[in-house]
Amino acid sequence: MGNIVAIVGRPNVGKSTFFNRLIQRREAIIDSVSGVTRDRHYGKSDWNGHKFSLIDTGGYVKGSDDVFEAEIDKQVELAIEEADAIIFIVDVETGVTSMDEEVANLLRRVDKPVLLAVNKVDNNKRLANAVEFYSLGLGDYFPIASTNGSGTGDLLDALVEALPEIEEEEDTELPRFAVVGRPNAGKSSFINSLIGEDRYIVTDIAGTTRDSIDTRYNRFGFEFNLVDTAGIRRKSKVKENLEFYSVMRSVRAIENCDVCLLVLDATRGFDGQVQNIFWLAQRNSKGIVILVNKWDLLDKETNTLKDYEAMIRREIEPFTDVPIVFISVLTKQRVFKAIETAVKVFENRSKKIKTRLLNDIMLAIIEKNPPPAYKGKYVKIKFCTQLPTPHPQFAFFCNLPQYVRDPYKRFLENKLRQEFDFQGVPISIFFRKK
Repeated sequence: MGNIVAIVGRPNVGKSTFFNRLIQRREAIIDSVSGVTRDRHYGKSDWNGHKFSLIDTGGYVKGSDDVFEAEIDKQVELAIEEADAIIFIVDVETGVTSMDEEVANLLRRVDKPVLLAVNKVDNNKRLANAVEFYSLGLGDYFPIASTNGSGTGDLLDALVEALPEIEEEEDTELPRFAVVGRPNAGKSSFINSLIGEDRYIVTDIAGTTRDSIDTRYNRFGFEFNLVDTAGIRRKSKVKENLEFYSVMRSVRAIENCDVCLLVLDATRGFDGQVQNIFWLAQRNSKGIVILVNKWDLLDKETNTLKDYEAMIRREIEPFTDVPIVFISVLTKQRVFKAIETAVKVFENRSKKIKTRLLNDIMLAIIEKNPPPAYKGKYVKIKFCTQLPTPHPQFAFFCNLPQYVRDPYKRFLENKLRQEFDFQGVPISIFFRKK
């Protein structure tokens, strides 16, 4: 289970650019218009072997009449509440503003590590101007330029040092299946239908479920822990923006499980938030089973199921080797099939391929379909092995690893899936110098 780091600040200071640099890919929307980030973005980052999850929050604007900005403020406060550390980004171009002071006032009341990053410091004059941010009362600051990465190394060194140690969960040696999804998709009803009792409050109100609870399941020859982002709501504790809160809980549950059962509402489709949770599970290298709930509520034609499944697979490309089970927790349709599938995915994730068998099969495939020449150089792969990690990772040893392109990596991944059945499990492939 890793740490969670929230990136906060007022609008238009470069939070999303900084977020994208840390996760090393463009995911958050970048725009010069203030307040573009209204949806939350979640990513996985790694600095010197220390992994942590990132939350790119929207711009904090206290006292705004804008309904979107009011919602963003609530989400920022929730992110701060859930995070283990906070990176507060300000803009050297505009200097200290009243909104920066509002955020600083909020953060000074937080008993968590807060790192102040002064963004857009890309020359000596701006470095001198950054001194004024001492007035925020948050101690030393880190001058950075998120567009080119300047200064981010020192910031991340300090972040990793400040992050609290995460206590390891007691190892029960049982598989851990996390039931995740957006509010009111039927997660609690799914668990109730499995364990045969109303352990969880189930209502038509989105967001009834608030806290994560583990349930030991031991029936019909299966034994595992169900990690539900679910719990009993206390009316006095209910906050708005439960949609965002549910994703925060999903982040924790995903990081501490083996297989994610991603429950979605068939009447709402595979929307943006569901995709967010899916890719978070994929980036954490967890097994994934997609459960399309409330299938009984849809009007169906001949190809409805086939078309719905094809739509989901288009959205999750290139990781399309994921089981999709259409269920109805109300009628208990295919609920047991969902668990059977999750157990199979867990077995796939735990699978170890003997080195001799792996080489016999994969080297024969490589000989028939060698990597294409690149810049006049020919790659010769001599040996491969599965790495001793909790999820499937493979190392291929060759003469010129730097010349192996992504399409050939995907070719090898597809062949591994085809020969050894890794359905529902992300695979990592590395090329090393022989």
